[in-house]
Amino acid sequence: MLRIALALAVLATPLAAAETKEQSCQYQADVVAAIQKARLDRVKERDVPKAVVDAGPTWPENYNAAIPLIAPWVYEQKMRNVRKKDLGAAWLELCLQQ
Repeated sequence: MLRIALALAVLATPLAAAETKEQSCQYQADVVAAIQKARLDRVKERDVPKAVVDAGPTWPENYNAAIPLIAPWVYEQKMRNVRKKDLGAAWLELCLQQ
């Protein structure tokens, strides 16, 4: 949980002047969803940053720095939760509440 709070604190501030908090939170949620997909695809945790970037994400490149911060949280989740829950939506909700 501390990891989530730290990542949210680091990422909650919009990085570009024209970027809104909502857009920043959506990009973060997209990162979480990509990491979740990598886990479902059985990508090893240490290989997640490369796998996600190689997939050609649509978020700004600076959000790639969040991948190593968020990946441990996704990989700590039980597989049944990774399969059945939308972790990106959960992250979006948490982010918007900050």
